Amino acid sequence: MESINSSEKNVSRTVVQRVIDTGESVVTTNAQEDQRFLGQESIVAFNLRSILCVPLKVKNELIGVIYADNRIRAGIFAETEKDLLEAFANQAAVAIDNARLFSSLKQTLEEVTALKNLMDNVFASIASGVITADVQGRITLANRAAENILGATQQDIIGHRLNEALASVSSELESHLMEIRKTDKPIVELELSHILPKRGPVSWRFNLSPLKDASQKTQGVAIVLDDLTERKKLEAQRRLFERMVSPAVIEQLDPNSLQLGGKRTEITTLFADIRGFTTYSESMPPEKLVSILNLYLAAMAEAVLAQEGTIDKFMGDAIMAWFNAPVPQPDHTLRAVKTALAIRESVEKLYKELPPDSHLAFGVGIHTGEAVLGLIGTEKRLEYTAISDSVNTAKRIQENSARNQILISRDAFERVQKQLDAKPHANMNMKGKTQPIEVFEVMGLR
Repeated sequence: MESINSSEKNVSRTVVQRVIDTGESVVTTNAQEDQRFLGQESIVAFNLRSILCVPLKVKNELIGVIYADNRIRAGIFAETEKDLLEAFANQAAVAIDNARLFSSLKQTLEEVTALKNLMDNVFASIASGVITADVQGRITLANRAAENILGATQQDIIGHRLNEALASVSSELESHLMEIRKTDKPIVELELSHILPKRGPVSWRFNLSPLKDASQKTQGVAIVLDDLTERKKLEAQRRLFERMVSPAVIEQLDPNSLQLGGKRTEITTLFADIRGFTTYSESMPPEKLVSILNLYLAAMAEAVLAQEGTIDKFMGDAIMAWFNAPVPQPDHTLRAVKTALAIRESVEKLYKELPPDSHLAFGVGIHTGEAVLGLIGTEKRLEYTAISDSVNTAKRIQENSARNQILISRDAFERVQKQLDAKPHANMNMKGKTQPIEVFEVMGLR
């Protein structure tokens, strides 16, 4: 093997260009004397003699040339060599074109593969379940979210019919699928509640639409599926929370700022209970007993929430609530008194609705003082509550109140005495207190 030096790499561009322009082979036994190339600089400068140049064609398209020359001897190339080189050129052109097509196909395949991988990643990362089915209702595609929602693998979904993969809702869904096939219009925000064997009650939202190809011909149906089960649970929990805490208070709470532990603040605490309930329960069926109890407790709770108070807890036949937290309320003591008076009015209304044997009395105790309020418990089980001696004091006052009586401590009374119609009540001796507690009976507002 011998390397060609740079001077030997020079070719006659005139000959090459002639082949490119005409698409026909050129053979000359002595270029120096060939009338076609007289005066051409490359012929003279390179002292070219024997030259053979044939085109490379694929389906009559010129893709290159094969060029050979000899600068020493004339008459080397003849028609025989031209025919031989043309035959070789035909084979070479096909091979070159195949290689070029293969390279292009390989690049296209790599691009398509990269695009498919990208689409697969995007498709897999969609939070909503996506399912497509053909016109026969056989599933052709399902993403990872759909697997999670259905609780099945792709092998259990793809290739199966919709009524099999969505068996728990198939009876309700079928009419909507038939409507899409008939009208060729989408159906959105369709919510279906049902029971899954492995999960129990669930709630799903469907968006159904015709699946169309590039020519807008319907090829099946596309389903976007969202699992609303957890959201529904949270909404139910919020509704339950709203029955304990005023919605106005909830709107001002920032869950991100709530932390375990408490904060000392001044509150007005209210305790209210139902009198005579224990005796009443002895002669009453449990179902009716619970129904009557709920009527009285609901009246108390609604009175608290109307004044934007916070219900801490229900304790059998009693309720504990406070005001001025978590949202400050400058008139928190007055709100507590208004709540107590509203309880009185609500109980009187119940007397008009219930038979005499269900007329139960109430007792209310109110006290103002500092307490530690916050989230008590663990991260798994939290309770927003108030802890302090002032809370215990309110409870003791309520326990010593008479039937349908509202009692308020002096600390609370001094804050609202100008708005109250109240009278002194006998001082109370309480466990754990060295001095009697001065209290007043609330008769009404001025």
